[in-house]
Amino acid sequence: MSQTRTIARRTFLIGSVAVTGGVIFGGAFATRPAPNPLLDDLAEGEAAITPYVKIDANGITFITPRADKGQGAYSAQARLIAEELDIDPAKVRLDPGQPAQAYYNAEVMAEGLPVPGYERGWLVERVRDGMQIIGRLQSFQITGGSSTVPEMFHRLRLAGAVARETLKKAAAVRFGVDVAALRTEDGAVVLPDETRVPYTDLATLAAQTQPVKGVPLRPPEQWRLIGKPMRRLDVVDKSTGRQQYGIDLRLPGMLYATARANPGLGGDVVSMDTSAAEAMRGVRKIVPIPHGVVVIADNTWRAFKAAEAIQITWGPGPYPASTDKMWDVLTASMTPDRQNSQLRDDGDVDKALTDCETTVEAEYRTPYLAHAPLEPMNATVQVTEDAIDVWTGTQIPAHMRRHIAERTGYPEDRIRIHGQMMGGSFGRRLEDTYVMQALEAAMAIPDTPIKMTWSREEDMTHDYPRPMALGWMRGGLKDGKIAAFDVRCASQSLSASWFGRLDRPLPGPDEFIVAGAIDQPYAITNSRVTGYAAPEMVPVSSWRSVGASSNSFLHEGFLDELMVAGGVDPMEERLRLVHHMPSRKVLEAVAEMCNWKGTDLGPDRGRGLAFCYAFGVPVAEVVDVTMTPAGLRIDKVYVAADVGTVINPTNVRAQLSGGVIWGLGHAIQAELVYQNHAPIQTNYHTYPGMRIYQTPEIEVRALENAEKVCGIGEPGVPPAAPALANAIFAATGERLREMPFRKFIDFV
Repeated sequence: MSQTRTIARRTFLIGSVAVTGGVIFGGAFATRPAPNPLLDDLAEGEAAITPYVKIDANGITFITPRADKGQGAYSAQARLIAEELDIDPAKVRLDPGQPAQAYYNAEVMAEGLPVPGYERGWLVERVRDGMQIIGRLQSFQITGGSSTVPEMFHRLRLAGAVARETLKKAAAVRFGVDVAALRTEDGAVVLPDETRVPYTDLATLAAQTQPVKGVPLRPPEQWRLIGKPMRRLDVVDKSTGRQQYGIDLRLPGMLYATARANPGLGGDVVSMDTSAAEAMRGVRKIVPIPHGVVVIADNTWRAFKAAEAIQITWGPGPYPASTDKMWDVLTASMTPDRQNSQLRDDGDVDKALTDCETTVEAEYRTPYLAHAPLEPMNATVQVTEDAIDVWTGTQIPAHMRRHIAERTGYPEDRIRIHGQMMGGSFGRRLEDTYVMQALEAAMAIPDTPIKMTWSREEDMTHDYPRPMALGWMRGGLKDGKIAAFDVRCASQSLSASWFGRLDRPLPGPDEFIVAGAIDQPYAITNSRVTGYAAPEMVPVSSWRSVGASSNSFLHEGFLDELMVAGGVDPMEERLRLVHHMPSRKVLEAVAEMCNWKGTDLGPDRGRGLAFCYAFGVPVAEVVDVTMTPAGLRIDKVYVAADVGTVINPTNVRAQLSGGVIWGLGHAIQAELVYQNHAPIQTNYHTYPGMRIYQTPEIEVRALENAEKVCGIGEPGVPPAAPALANAIFAATGERLREMPFRKFIDFV
């Protein structure tokens, strides 16, 4: 193992500093200590134990810096710390903390490499190690890419273990006993006579104790929490309506605002008449902002109505006016000068195609898709002479703080980001446009908290959607086996668009254009995947499972076409081709779950299979459908996935089931269609999700064969659409190559 890899995969203490009534220990990757951000603002009598644990007289706080947008990130992080600290995670306070280098995310940087996660080798590992170091040095703090658990799995357990052993060492000194005779249990050090000493009673002494180094982590057979079913910490509050989100925030003296911006994203304001709005009841101020206007009033409803009353003439957006013209742009991008990558080119595809007995060609299309979270974008900002405070749900707190500093001139240490629970995101909160608009409003009325809330219509029409994508597919069969497979993908560069807005442009090919196609573990001798970067059109962003959500549809759909043409069994042919053992195991598992070979579905029924390796997780899904006189019914979905190590079986099942519903719902009936530079879908009535009556029974099995722990928030999405399309073909003989499917078939 290389020295770089050894350093990058271990955490070690970042040092200790005595504070009044407490102690500081901590862990960080790479070769140089990262400062403990909790030391910057400690109250008297408060101890900071690692960057992730604080203790005061009233209890213990865990810092959970990866944002919770409904996927259970806070609960997962708390469970990892609590596993080694020996405390019930339900008995601690959770705080996302302030942005800091100690909370960097290197896993998401490595995930963005154009290399399959299962690929090994000296060079590949060195590059991954380099991305770890870059992520740390750039303080790349972000929640995304299903990276929370793999990134924090070791780091948070080590933080809890260091705190535990140092507290035991402090107790040994205080009571004059051998540290080996002590144990910890439920938030306390237990002495040999069974006396329990709460951690809170030991903080002052621990501040004077040298932190324990080289703490070994407990082996899996000693885990109390990891791998055991457990209710998420937010379930009760969410089930009873007590959970507070950013949109629920109330502060003394608060004013309320909303924004109207050009629906042609990036377009100018040609003219504006605010006179009617200014005369309306409750309106306090109207503030011009880039590409639009913000209205400040004494409540949100009055701000909404005043914004509607403003007469605005918009200039055109800086991209084609309609979806039809955008498809023309993608088609025109399938040229050598727009080629962005050819990251898979095995054998000789062109020669193999000429030698094939049967060849098949097809075109696949996936539309722009909105994130459409239930909670519309909102942020509360207060600007004073001394500081700027922001209350919002965000996946990019460090980038947001930097953007605010650039706009205002305030130093970053005077900008405080108070992370809020999010009512959904699916990638939407990887942007900060809404926060920057709230900042403009707060700067216009200093010393007053301004809560800016977008209307649902503003939210839908000003989303940065998932890119539309075009796939041109060719394949051939020889002796009934797939002998050639040629994939050409065209879409906008998500890296150029999103990372450009973060002022973090990435060099090299855009892996997102071909994700879900280049990294599939099929041993097809002659296989090629080419990515084409279309010119920038509608600004785009990450959407749950990113490029794999589009490319799995075309990859697995066309693979099924070839298998049907060859008369081979889709399961048997995939098992013949797959060269990655954990991927083979999930296919075998889903075949067993659905009794693939032994089930006769009967007339008017169909079964479809799809597989996708994404975010380090192989997932196989089987969809059963029935064609009824009223339309197609989805009966049942079988899902098998390998996450390496299951943290919480309950949440894994929920995330995979949710991914299936998300993937199926969008495949059936969701798209953004642009006319006059703006989407015509403005609310849920024109952008419906999957309805309860449409939702199938879902059976889930989680395997643990992979060598690395992985996240599960996104991998369940990509196989859903192609598995459904393949099932529809099996039931009806109709091959669907474009989403949404409701354009071609009715659903019940």
